[in-house]
Amino acid sequence: MNSTPANMIETKNITKVVDTTEGQLQILQPISFNVKAGESVAIVGASGSGKSTLLSLLAGLDEVSDGDIVLDGKALKGMGEEERAQLRGEKVGFIFQSFMLVQSLTALENVMLPAEIAGMHDAKEKAQEILEKVGLGHRGTHYPNQLSGGEQQRVAIARAFITKPKILFADEPTGNLDAANGTKVENLLFELNQGSNTTLVLVTHDNELAERCQRQLHMHAGELTELSNDKDVVENEQLERQAG
Repeated sequence: MNSTPANMIETKNITKVVDTTEGQLQILQPISFNVKAGESVAIVGASGSGKSTLLSLLAGLDEVSDGDIVLDGKALKGMGEEERAQLRGEKVGFIFQSFMLVQSLTALENVMLPAEIAGMHDAKEKAQEILEKVGLGHRGTHYPNQLSGGEQQRVAIARAFITKPKILFADEPTGNLDAANGTKVENLLFELNQGSNTTLVLVTHDNELAERCQRQLHMHAGELTELSNDKDVVENEQLERQAG
């Protein structure tokens, strides 16, 4: 008998408040939800709704104002930056919308970097292997400025996956790509997600990409709800995204 997958991510009444010149601004209202191991989840909503803020909090790149986040049984509450960085190194991969590749390193060296930090002795071999998987085995000696946007994003994906993270966060992974490269990146994300049973949480404005995920969570003015499959609700969501 198959057991129910354990929760890989748990959030408990998390909020985010920032200080501004006009006083405190609440970016996230209290949010609680869980993501099972191996599940794929899209966070959708208009620009400025809090999607990227939530993703950064989930990945431990930023701290919540209240509440708690638990990643694979580890509570982030009370952790310092060094502890959160160690947890990210052990369990988390992150794909940034702007790629965030190190310009002075080759594609191969960029992919090797997290593996070397993690102490993997075969970092170079693993990096070459995963570059082959993303179709860039022949581009390993090239620097980021010698690669197209689609190639840079595939390098970023290879870098995120080299340590075989339990959780992969992706912020607008196809946002800067043309249709052809966007489709390639989408297919790669889900192939790696399913092949490695990696929990995938992504932020996107791309409705087709969101619909490929098992679940869609809707952000609006800092509040999170499960997106209904009701046709009228989906159409309203699409209009809101277009307006945003």
